[in-house]
Amino acid sequence: MRGIVTVIGKDKVGIIAGVSQKLTELEINILDVSQTIMDEYFTMMMLTDLGNANQHFDRIREELHQLGKELGVKISVQNQEIFDAMHKL
Repeated sequence: MRGIVTVIGKDKVGIIAGVSQKLTELEINILDVSQTIMDEYFTMMMLTDLGNANQHFDRIREELHQLGKELGVKISVQNQEIFDAMHKL
């Protein structure tokens, strides 16, 4: 299964490192990433492979949400199929 991870918040040092480290701990591979800074705000979208993750999807969502609180950003993860279906016209 693939997932879409989004990160949004005020820019500061360590956001990419923190998210990447957490994904490594969860054994989630980053397949593609796009990130930008708009004025003072950091935005990042990652396509990930959850196939070898060592936690259930709900636990992954919870851990990323907690990490977001620690980093001062909002982190969301969605199943890619659901994400794609939500964004079709």
